[in-house]
Amino acid sequence: MTEENTINKDMLEIVKALTAKVEALEQTLYAKDSLLMKAGLVVTNSPIPAMDNSIGGTGALPTTDVSSMDWSDIHKMMNKLE
Repeated sequence: MTEENTINKDMLEIVKALTAKVEALEQTLYAKDSLLMKAGLVVTNSPIPAMDNSIGGTGALPTTDVSSMDWSDIHKMMNKLE
């Protein structure tokens, strides 16, 4: 148990150190007088990625709603993958 506690304490110290470094980096990057911010290389609003959840293009069966499909629909979807 003491060895486990030592490992947990070490991991906690590592996480605390990494958190402090990340916070310092964020403060440096997002500072108003930062050259990276002035050059536009650091942005606070980034685009949100979008995914197409259908297989086989338009009109295909959506992959997100498999729970409500019949087995025949699942077989059709698998045949489109082949």
